[in-house]
Amino acid sequence: MKSVTLKDVAKAAGVSYATVSRALSGSNQIGKDTRERIVRLCDEMGYTGNYVARSMVRKKTDLIGLVVPAIENEFMSQLAYYAEMSARSRGYNIMLCDSEPDLRQEEKVVKLLLGRMVDGILIVPQSPATYEKLGSYLDQIPMVFLSENLRDQPQSYVSVDNSRGTYLGMEHLYSLGHRNILYFGRRDSTTHQLRAEGYLQACRKFGLEPRFCNSDFPRSSIENGYHLARELFSKPVDYTAIFASTDSNALGIMKAADEIGLRIPEDISLIGFDDIPSAALPRIDLTTIQQPKKGMAVQAVEMLLDKIENGTQGYIHQILLPALVQRGTCRQVR
Repeated sequence: MKSVTLKDVAKAAGVSYATVSRALSGSNQIGKDTRERIVRLCDEMGYTGNYVARSMVRKKTDLIGLVVPAIENEFMSQLAYYAEMSARSRGYNIMLCDSEPDLRQEEKVVKLLLGRMVDGILIVPQSPATYEKLGSYLDQIPMVFLSENLRDQPQSYVSVDNSRGTYLGMEHLYSLGHRNILYFGRRDSTTHQLRAEGYLQACRKFGLEPRFCNSDFPRSSIENGYHLARELFSKPVDYTAIFASTDSNALGIMKAADEIGLRIPEDISLIGFDDIPSAALPRIDLTTIQQPKKGMAVQAVEMLLDKIENGTQGYIHQILLPALVQRGTCRQVR
């Protein structure tokens, strides 16, 4: 297979190589009709340009790396979509990498992106260990962390106020009369630690006894939530509500509850966290805590491009507010 070159286009157009080059670069030395004819011919012949060579000359690729730990997760795929739309509006393209729940793979894809000479990297980190693992790369390229609160680490990140989110959910359940609320999910990342902290803060505020069903799974998913819920429901249900740390876990709980005939919300109320698209489906109708996914992605891209284009130094911690989305999985209890 042979790629189409500028010389091929010049030959087909009956003009010189220099004329084609000037036409594609927007030079005012080329007339409008000639430029349009050459551009049309490039499209017809499938000419794509040598972006690698052009990037070496410009020392800029107009590429941004985006690293996420699970692209099949609805929350992650939405973040990736909004990040790509935002980057594209500024003339950049996204190179997406899935790091899986594996610190070694995460480091591997960051090295891959560096080797591809991306202009900067957005990364949804695996865990607090990510910061230490990538320490030697942080000064080599502009980088912004997304959707993970690194607390006081001197790196730029955009996240949601996770502890505030769980507090809002607990406040809602308490207002409905719930006094025995189980917290269900992971506690291995800073994000999930903060969500658990919000739960505990609400328990102290309202005088409730904290109850946990902890997950050892390395990521949140419907299946992982389902398997943990099956184990949970094998014991007496002596609580009136479950606060799932993610919507994916909540969907797994709904699946397990349906199998044993436990009705939501008639027998038990359920609230999630993230507000993924599936949560709004009619037969799910999940009450949840909404993360401002578009706002998080757009602000992270803007923060990264400021570093790339303006050489901005230092770091910014941007924490956005969550919101309660009331649907049909929580009910009033006496």
